Amino acid sequence: MKSAHTQRWLALAAIASTFTVAATAAQATGYPDQPITLVVPYSAGGGADNAARIIAEGMGAVSGQSIVIENKGGASGSIGASYVARAKPDGYTVLYDSSAFTINPGLRKLPYDAKKDFIPVSQAVSVPNILVAAEKSSFNNLSDFIAAAKAKPGHYTYASYGPGSLAQMAAELLKKDTGIDAVHIPYKGGAPAIVDVMGGQVDVYFANAASSLNYVTSGKLKALAVSSDKRMPELPNVATVAESDPSLKDFNVYEWNGFFLPAGAAPDVVAKLQDLVQKALARPETRDKLAKLGLTPVGSNAEEFTRFIDAEQARWAEVIKANNITVN
Repeated sequence: MKSAHTQRWLALAAIASTFTVAATAAQATGYPDQPITLVVPYSAGGGADNAARIIAEGMGAVSGQSIVIENKGGASGSIGASYVARAKPDGYTVLYDSSAFTINPGLRKLPYDAKKDFIPVSQAVSVPNILVAAEKSSFNNLSDFIAAAKAKPGHYTYASYGPGSLAQMAAELLKKDTGIDAVHIPYKGGAPAIVDVMGGQVDVYFANAASSLNYVTSGKLKALAVSSDKRMPELPNVATVAESDPSLKDFNVYEWNGFFLPAGAAPDVVAKLQDLVQKALARPETRDKLAKLGLTPVGSNAEEFTRFIDAEQARWAEVIKANNITVN
């Protein structure tokens, strides 16, 4: 038989346990009830950072909590992603990553497992790429470039904003699907790549539409094709890549940004962060600011984003293997 002292101790322990469970449930129910750190694994002032700050402002307005941007750039985003992978999965440390998240696993030895260490929450934005050439280029469309590249394998060049970037992957996918050979010229950012394409030093470039559309509409660059599945409303006379060649019917490439939580985050936290992102993206103020950057709000749910991430990672792994792509 338990002593009276033991019985009192057990009763107090049960009460304490009940309060602990209740407090934990209340904390989850009230998420977010403290500031959220949004880790952007790229430098301040870049495309992902600019979009993240706009969306974070909307999230703060919706939730009443501060959304603090923390830039942890380096190694094509993998330093910041690794930091979040090791963070406490309580919903208060969130990764805001880009297309590189699905490219890196096929190119680099990473300090995390992209599939096992993260929970995709919501795709935030997307933007197509425009295959551009110099205004004085002899190419008037993608078919012209493909024909020339087939006639002179290894003669023509394409730019990217860095090894392993989506700009490189889009061009390598084009090479894989058409059998052409073109030489990769990587740059440290999109701005110098555009300058050299305009000057004719490099033949073509799958440029982010947000950074290149103004150059196209002003006549400083020539648009050969767009990478999206539909024509851009701003460029109704420019065909998609898929329209340009029968072998490219499945070509559909977008740059994107999205939200991730560390593995182990509670399902209700995932759902509430997803809801917070979607509400922020639904705000007219948020949408208008993103539109000025050339970005289209998405706001997918966690299940949709997970399927998208899996498909993108598989696609780029196949391209990397087929084209024997490596990075130094």
